Amino acid sequence: MTLEILTPEKKIYSGEVYGVLLPGITGLFEILDKHAPLVSALKSGNLKILKDKSKHSESYAIQSGFVEVINNKATVLVEGAEAI
Repeated sequence: MTLEILTPEKKIYSGEVYGVLLPGITGLFEILDKHAPLVSALKSGNLKILKDKSKHSESYAIQSGFVEVINNKATVLVEGAEAI
């Protein structure tokens, strides 16, 4: 699946991933390849990009925002993000 992480200032991440772990307003949730269409609000917390089925990952501290999943593409729109 394709993942994009965007802030008002710039694109933080863009690429093919296995999945992503997100801080939803009611708790953590995971989006994997071929996920059903979804729109959800996000709270501040840690976003974890799962690069492949192994434990290879990358993490970002994000501020609140939204995620949209459609046609095997997840777009994360947040107020701010930085690699941790």
